This record gives sequence, C-alpha cells and structure tokens, in this order.
Amino acid sequence: MELVDVGGRTMAYHRAGNGPPLVLLHGGWSDGRAWRPQLAGLAHSFDVIAWDAPGCGGSEDPLDGTTLADYADALAELLAVLGVDRAHLGGLSWGGGLAIAVYQHHPKLVRSLVLVGAYAGWKGSLPPEEVEVRLRRVRAEAERPPAEWMGGYLPSFFSGPGPPEAIELIRMMMPDIRASGLLPMLTAFADADLREVLPTIAVPTLLLWGGADARAPIRPVAEALLSSIRGSELVVLPGAGHYLNLAAPDAFNAEVRRFLGAVP
Repeated sequence: MELVDVGGRTMAYHRAGNGPPLVLLHGGWSDGRAWRPQLAGLAHSFDVIAWDAPGCGGSEDPLDGTTLADYADALAELLAVLGVDRAHLGGLSWGGGLAIAVYQHHPKLVRSLVLVGAYAGWKGSLPPEEVEVRLRRVRAEAERPPAEWMGGYLPSFFSGPGPPEAIELIRMMMPDIRASGLLPMLTAFADADLREVLPTIAVPTLLLWGGADARAPIRPVAEALLSSIRGSELVVLPGAGHYLNLAAPDAFNAEVRRFLGAVP
C-alpha cells in the first residue's frame, strides 16, 4: 500500500506492473486489497492501480454528505496526482457504479469500462424496498464490531463456500471496516440513479458477471445494463458469485485481458 496527499487529504492505493493503466475500484465492505489476484495476475500486461476509497483501508474518511459524484472527483484527483490522464476503468459492485459515475463526470479519463457485478446505483438497479432493507441492515451493523456480523455476508459474496484463500482475504479486510467510511459510501450509493448515464457511454464496455450472483442478479441487473449501454458485451462466469474476481481469478483475469487487448 502506498500513501499520497490529494488536496490535503491522505489517500491510499496499491500498484503493480507496467503498461496501459488499469484502475480498479473495489466494492463495499472491502478496500483495494480485494484486487490482490489482479494486481498479481494482470501486472505483466498493465499498470494496475487499485485505490482505497475514502474511508476504506488506508484512505482518510470522506466528508459528511459525500455523494457518488464526490467519490468520482476524488478518484480523478488521485489519478491526476499519479500522472494518469486516461485509463481502463474496472469496478466491482459499488465500484462498478462508481466507474459509471466517473464516466459521467470525467469522460475523457475513461478509455474503457469493465463493470463487474455492477449497479447503476442501488436506486437505479434495485427495487426501493430492497434498497431500504440493505441500508437498514448496514446502519444497524455499523455500530457493532465487524467480527459480529461479517460472516453473514459471505454466502452472498460467493456461490457455495468460496475458495479458502478468498475467504481468508475477505476475513482480513472486513475487520478493518470503519462506520465512518462504510455508511457514507452506501448511503451515497443508495441515493444514486445512473440509468440516464448508461445510453451516453461511448467507450468499449465489458459486463463481467458471476452466473450465481445473488446480490446483483443477471436478471434484471446485468440485463438492464446490457440493454442500455450500446455495444456492451456480457460475459458470465458459470457458478461464480458476486466476488467473482476472487472466486475465479484465472478466468476473470483471462476475460479482462482478452477484452482490453481489443480496445483501440
């Protein structure tokens, strides 16, 4: 993990490799360590950068009232400090929605999109009652130690028990979760509706999904993105759940490498 000052605030990121920049955005309940198999497996082809979003891992907490657009601006500011002016942008779950928001607010920064189990914001992809259930759960659990509740999320992150190394990584990250980081992230995401952005996306876009994703089901979540983003491609990894980059890292990395290899 490396630390850098961005506008007077500390931000953390993980970086490996050489080649075209590939910036990876993690989901909720995690940080940049969630991309460990990609930092290792894609580094020979790309300059892989995985940030810790504000309030996650080593990054300073976000300000009160932070919106998804503010997170997009924070990423753009980090990349400017790192000297990255255009990048392939990949995001898992919350990070996938953030990648769409980055395209909305900083389109010249985005060379392509890899959206993994992604949402057009919770408001933009889920029924209102499901959004309320998720927010209510997060608010209740945020006041308790992660060790008391993190096990309840593992069945929805993976299909079946999950690979032991993936479970170990999740169990290493989740105790570091801070309510001051998680609550602003997911509150902003619950309020986000990016459906109007999707038809404006004009860069190559890969939708990479787990066939057994219970948190962002292919129908309707992935299918809605596919029908709204012109020219997008949906690839499903059979049997994988929501954290498919950890559950099936070799297949995941192969699909990313194949797709990005064809991007002009």
